[in-house]
Amino acid sequence: MPLNQYVYFALTSRRITPQEITEALGIEPDETRVHNRRRLPVDPARPFSQSWKVVCREPGLCVDEQIAHVLDRLRPQTDRIAELMKRFNQAEDEEEQGLDAVLEVVRYFNDDEQHDEARQPEERDKPNLFGWALDREAIAFLAATGAVLDVDEYDMTPSTPTY
Repeated sequence: MPLNQYVYFALTSRRITPQEITEALGIEPDETRVHNRRRLPVDPARPFSQSWKVVCREPGLCVDEQIAHVLDRLRPQTDRIAELMKRFNQAEDEEEQGLDAVLEVVRYFNDDEQHDEARQPEERDKPNLFGWALDREAIAFLAATGAVLDVDEYDMTPSTPTY
């Protein structure tokens, strides 16, 4: 079954910009993004937010390995990430909190288009990409930084038309 997957760690905020996060952590993001930029009308009105991301999209790696690549870059700044989370989330009201941290796993099953591009002659020598687990170090990082783990999995099998 063809599989396309990637992992990222994101800090998302309505109160702190990606540039400010970069300055606080000393780590350049791989991607930044503005959310809800001009999606009007929104009722009730919600302020936009911005994301700062460290990403691993390297094909052929298991999710565990992709997570390790991302966390290897972040782990030296675990205390700084935890401090940012604490500083911007001191309010008891969730609406007033200003920084979210997430380790995101995104997987597309039956993604034939991506699979055809990445296909190699030695298919049977490829590692099994379907199973994965979080090791203790990854769990400790999530706990220390207050990050959540979110896993999105999509079945890209073309739907059969019904007549």
